[in-house]
Amino acid sequence: MAIFQTVTTAGGATLEYLVSGPPDAPVLLFQPGTPNSAVLFSCVVEPAAKLGLRTVSYSRPGYGQSTPRPGRSVADAVADIEAVLDAVGAEEFTTLGWSGGGPHALAAGARLPERCRAVAVLAGVAPYPAHGIDFFVGMGEDNVAEFGAAIVGTAELSPLLETFAAELTTVTGTGVIEAMAGLLSSVDRAALTGEFAEEMAAALRRAVLNGIAGWRDDDLAFVKDWGFDLGQITVPVDVWQGRQDRMVPFEHGQWLAAEVPGAQAHLFATEGHLSMLSQLPDLLAELRHRAGWPR
Repeated sequence: MAIFQTVTTAGGATLEYLVSGPPDAPVLLFQPGTPNSAVLFSCVVEPAAKLGLRTVSYSRPGYGQSTPRPGRSVADAVADIEAVLDAVGAEEFTTLGWSGGGPHALAAGARLPERCRAVAVLAGVAPYPAHGIDFFVGMGEDNVAEFGAAIVGTAELSPLLETFAAELTTVTGTGVIEAMAGLLSSVDRAALTGEFAEEMAAALRRAVLNGIAGWRDDDLAFVKDWGFDLGQITVPVDVWQGRQDRMVPFEHGQWLAAEVPGAQAHLFATEGHLSMLSQLPDLLAELRHRAGWPR
């Protein structure tokens, strides 16, 4: 059972977080997507534990019981990450950012090179605008509407998210496919079953527990300056992306892999946004190797 803990930031805000795995082991900071909250997905924590990693996940401001912070940038996550790391006694860490967690994982790599040993981005969104690609090509209709509204601003985004969130407040494992139907490729629909579907539903319910603030502020942060330069990242970065992804199109992963110096690309023709999680044992093994941590 997930037991939520909290830490108070230097500014007096509350952040909720979860910890799982071998005590005092090296930390994997798992940064979930948008919308989402601190969650211990079995498909993450189990292979991580087998690799001798302790998984830590936290809810960004506005999600779950974490204090909202309107106007935050992607880079503002770094101070929150440090607060959570200090709370769990981790001097150094690796981080995996999935989907909307991807930009925040890259921020950790950019701003905390003395603590962050390596970064993995799984189906992570690119900045808007990203030169050389059409941000929306290949994206499902709901996400086109969502990002389009974010570009316009809060007045258009908030009512849209309120509509989306109303369906998520009571979503169950059996209903999560219907709730996300417009964004699911066939491989992702097949992946969203059983324990994973139940865990996803629980994370989505908690994400909107106290409203849409976290979701709204994530979206607004994605479409403005992230607050750091991808070209200045010096820590090892791996980008994992599937071509069957209708939430974050394949070209986003290709773009990130090309823009981050020295990034390794792991591109899969037959994987999607959710089915890519089947690659986690290999991803985490590579992440630990890139961090230089001996087994």
